[in-house]
Amino acid sequence: MIFLTVGTQLGFPRLVEAMDAWAATTSEEVIAQVGSGRVNCANLAPRGMLPPAEFAEIFSRARVVVAHAGIGTILAAKRFRRPLIIVPRMAGLGEHRNDHQAATARTLEKGTAVRVCWEVAELPALLEETAPEALPEGPGASHAALIEGLKGFIAAAPRRR
Repeated sequence: MIFLTVGTQLGFPRLVEAMDAWAATTSEEVIAQVGSGRVNCANLAPRGMLPPAEFAEIFSRARVVVAHAGIGTILAAKRFRRPLIIVPRMAGLGEHRNDHQAATARTLEKGTAVRVCWEVAELPALLEETAPEALPEGPGASHAALIEGLKGFIAAAPRRR
């Protein structure tokens, strides 16, 4: 099963329509949390807002999660150790107020298991991968680098008497 989630604030027709088109080509179930946005999807199992327990249950059993580049969804993928493909909303396409999701995606694209899909035409190939990598449990390499950087900063700071 694939879980598509677009967050709770805005619809994301570009992503939902791409997933609906892909779902027509497979027998794999696609559950789609589409929020309050109106969607026309013949091949998805659309849901509006999901209660937290149901969201967690669906998220935790998904083979892969496809989502906007929202921090809450990214943290959920880490918590439930689910493979994640993100499609950032683009301000230039009227999908958000600014391009902070693109900035998030560029950061995650470097050295994490998160797959970034910049163009929805790339989505089928990413979905067909047999074993997408799950996000690891616990702090990642950037967390360790931050801790080491802070230790060095503290060690180099002048001491007050």
